[in-house]
Amino acid sequence: FKSIETDTNISKISVIGMGMMSQSGVAKKMFTTLAGNSINILAISTSEIKISVIIEEMNTIKAIKKLHTIFDLD
Repeated sequence: FKSIETDTNISKISVIGMGMMSQSGVAKKMFTTLAGNSINILAISTSEIKISVIIEEMNTIKAIKKLHTIFDLD
């Protein structure tokens, strides 16, 4: 590598649950909610029980509030 760039102004947001394998549409609901609120996803990571996204830090609170609402966690 010639250089390595870093960005400390990012946040990782995850949706986690044991039932995610059997419940379809969780990723779509998450991505649609973020996109609908002008929150850009910089990276995505998935496993059997979680979906994580990297977003700009300035959108963290907004993303958490919107996701809590859409998944009825309020």
